[in-house]
Amino acid sequence: MATQTRTDLSAMLAERRRRLDAALSSLDAAQDDAIAVIAAIEAAIRRGGLVATCGNGGSAAEALHLAEELVGRYRSDRAPLRSTCLCADPTALTCIANDFGFEEIFARQVAGLLGANDALVVFSTSGNSPNLLKALEAAGRCGATRIGFLGGSGGDARDLCEASVVVAGEDSAAIQEVHQVLLHACCEPFETDPI
Repeated sequence: MATQTRTDLSAMLAERRRRLDAALSSLDAAQDDAIAVIAAIEAAIRRGGLVATCGNGGSAAEALHLAEELVGRYRSDRAPLRSTCLCADPTALTCIANDFGFEEIFARQVAGLLGANDALVVFSTSGNSPNLLKALEAAGRCGATRIGFLGGSGGDARDLCEASVVVAGEDSAAIQEVHQVLLHACCEPFETDPI
């Protein structure tokens, strides 16, 4: 019988911390981009627009997190803010995937829901997911503001966004962890200056 090697949990936690610190430090170079993303989301909400979010896998969870923080609450009680997550309705996702293909699951919703006052926020650790690229293209046709929480080099999504912040690196987990820091920062303006 082979001997199992037990994971050194202390070393694993130290490595996770190192990767997170590296991803967070990339924000120093991207601070202006982060501010532009926060400002674009705030502007859409303050003009009465809908903020629609989407992503795949763990990034879908981040998209859902931002939408619920806006509609529900972040820290304090305030009026609900107009936001929805395009990942949240399994009937829409499966219908669209079945009838039009997986690459259309967000674009079809964008075409039906968004207009010029609205914003589409995509979360992606690569910036290259075909369904997100199609959603960004559809948002452009609708006149909606396109915003990206991206990773790596930003991928093709970077060029399709009016505002985007790229968390450098290849560690998807660390990129998503920094995206969470940033999505919470997007809620801050409504804590200090409620609608």
